Amino acid sequence: MELRQREHIATVMRLAGEGLAVAETPDPLIADSWTRCVHQHGLDPTRMQEAIILPHHRVREHQDRLEEFLRIARHGLEALYQQVAGMGYCVLLTDAHGVTVDFIGDLQLDTALRRAGLCLGSDWSEHHAGTCGVGTAIVTGQALTVHQGDHFDATHIPLTCTAAPIYDPLGRLNAILDISALTSPQAKSSQHLALQLVKIYAQRVENANFLRCFRHDWVLKLHPSPEFVEINPDHLVALDAHGRIVGHNRAAQLLLEGEHGSTVLGLPFEQLFNARLADLGRFLRAMPGEQRAVTLARSGRVLFLHAVPPPARWDSAATSVAQADPAVPAALAQLSGGDPQLDRQIQRAAKLVDTPVSILITGETGTGKEYFAKALHEASQRRGKPFVAVNCAAIPETLIESELFGHLPGSFSGARVRGKTGLIQEADGGTLFLDEIGDMPLPLQARLLRVLAEREVLPIGATRAVKVDVRVIAATHADLQALVRTGRFRDDLYYRLAGAHLVLPPLRQRRDLPWLVAKLLRENGRGVQLGPDAEHWMCAHDWLGNLRELKNVIDYASAMAGEGGVIGVTELPDTLLAAVQANVAAPAVGEPATMPAEAQLLLQYLRAARWNVTAVAHQLGVSRMTVYRRMKRWGIRDPHTC
Repeated sequence: MELRQREHIATVMRLAGEGLAVAETPDPLIADSWTRCVHQHGLDPTRMQEAIILPHHRVREHQDRLEEFLRIARHGLEALYQQVAGMGYCVLLTDAHGVTVDFIGDLQLDTALRRAGLCLGSDWSEHHAGTCGVGTAIVTGQALTVHQGDHFDATHIPLTCTAAPIYDPLGRLNAILDISALTSPQAKSSQHLALQLVKIYAQRVENANFLRCFRHDWVLKLHPSPEFVEINPDHLVALDAHGRIVGHNRAAQLLLEGEHGSTVLGLPFEQLFNARLADLGRFLRAMPGEQRAVTLARSGRVLFLHAVPPPARWDSAATSVAQADPAVPAALAQLSGGDPQLDRQIQRAAKLVDTPVSILITGETGTGKEYFAKALHEASQRRGKPFVAVNCAAIPETLIESELFGHLPGSFSGARVRGKTGLIQEADGGTLFLDEIGDMPLPLQARLLRVLAEREVLPIGATRAVKVDVRVIAATHADLQALVRTGRFRDDLYYRLAGAHLVLPPLRQRRDLPWLVAKLLRENGRGVQLGPDAEHWMCAHDWLGNLRELKNVIDYASAMAGEGGVIGVTELPDTLLAAVQANVAAPAVGEPATMPAEAQLLLQYLRAARWNVTAVAHQLGVSRMTVYRRMKRWGIRDPHTC
C-alpha cells in the first residue's frame, strides 16, 4: 500500500468513522457521501477492493431494459468522446443502478482502464464502489466531479470522474453520463470544463430521448431567448390531445414544480401558463420568435415558446410494429398485435431465423414459447421440414434417453425389436424444440451437448454416430442461470443453448389483449363478439395462466354466448370474476396527502383523464392491467362506479 493511500484511509476514518474535523475536509457533498459509505453502506475504508465487473449476460440484462434509449444515447457518447478523447478521458453511460451499459475509451489503454473499472459492465453504485462520480450522482441527483482523493476507496484515488444524471420524461432518474481519466492534474478546478461538457451532453441525450417518446404529441419548447427557443430549448413539455401535461425534461420539471409547488403531470396547460390552449397556433414556427412570448401563471416569468404539433397520423393503432416492418416474416409478425415488449423480441428473432445461432426462449408457463418456436421454424428456410417438439418434463427419466437418441434392436431390456429412431434424428433437416429444458437430467445434458457441438447423435447400443442437421430451439420457465449456479444444469450446455435469449412477456404485461381476444374469437369460428363490459373485466384480470388461461376463458364464454352472440359479464367464468373482484375492489381513496408519491401521481393522471384508464395507460406507457393493479394496491377507486 502506498503512502498516499494510507494517508487517504486515515482521513476517511477520521471524518466518516469518528466524525472528527480534519485539516483537508472535502466539500460537503463528498463528506456526506463518505459518511453514507460507512454508516449506511457498511463499507470499510481500510479494505481496498478492485472494481466490480459484471459478466456479459448480466450486462445484457441491464442493456435490454434501456435498449431504445441506448441507441439514442450512443450518438451523444460519441460526440462527447470526440471532445475529450485527446485529453485522456473515456466516456461511460450507466443505468440508474450504476452498471455501465455503454463505454468508449482508448483501445491502447484497455488493460489499464479495465483494471480501474472503466469498462463495460463495471458497477459504480455508491453502496459497492463507495464515493465516486456515478454512484454519488445517483444518490444526490446532481452533476458533480469526484476528483482523486474525493473517492472513498483508496484504490480509486488516482482517478478523476465527472458525472451528470439523465432523467426520463416522467422525472425519474434514467442514466448517468460520466467521463473519467486514469490521471489528471492535482487541482480539482482542472475539471471545471469537463463538468460543463458532461452537463451539456447529458441534457442533449435527455432531450433527444424526450422528443422520441413524445413524437406523436404536442411538444412545447421554451427558452428565455427567442433566438434559441427552436434550436436549443432549455425546457421541454409534452401535452396530450386534451392539453394536459404528460411529460417534461428535467429543467422543465424543476421550473414548473418550483412554480406550482407539486408535480405538474396531468395538469392542464392553461393552469401553468397565461395562455389559452386554443391559441397554441400562434406559437408555431411561422410566427417570428420575438412574438412568441408567454408568461408563467404564478410568477409572471417571461419565456419564449415554440409549439410543435403532432404529425398527421394514419390509422395504425392496432398495427403491430413487427407487422409494419417488412423485414419481419409473416409467421412471426402474426404473434403480436402491437405489444412493444413482444415486438422487440420478434424483431430480434427475425434476424436469427436462418442463422446457426441456437435460441433459448424463456417466459412464464403459458406465454406461448412453443408457438414462438414454431413461428421461427415457419419463417426459416427449414419450413416444410420436420418440427419436432420434446417436452423434457413430460417424458419419464428412464425413457428420455431412448426417446431422444433412439436405440438399436435389443440394446436394453424392453427395447423395441426393430429398434427406434430418436426424436433428434426425426428432426434431421428441420427444427428440434426442447421444451422445459431445465428438467433434463444431468447425464443427458452431456450427451445433448455433444449433439450440439458435433452435430451427430449416437443411438443407444450403437458404435457409430449418425450425422444430423438440426436447428435447436430450447425453452423453459425456470431460471437456468440459477440452476447453473446450484449445479443442476451444465454451464457449457447453457452457453451452447443460449446463443440468443428471447424473453416472452406474461399476458398481464402485454398491451395487445383486445387484439388477442379478437384473434381467438375468430379462430373459434362461432361468430361471437366481446362486449365492452366483459372486456373491462378481462383487462383487469391478472392472467396467471397466460395464453392458456385466456383460451380457456374464450372457449367457455363463447359457448355461454352461443352462435353469433355477445360475451358479457354473465358469460365470463365465475373464477375470473371472483379473481378480478379480489384484485380490483378497494376502499374509497384517502386524502392525497396520506398516499405515496407514486399513488398521488397516478391519481392525478386518472382525474385529468376523467378516469379513462386506457388513456392513462397510454400516457404512462404501460398496459391497462398494470394501471388496474396499481389502483388496487393504493386503494384508488373510480368514483363513478361507487
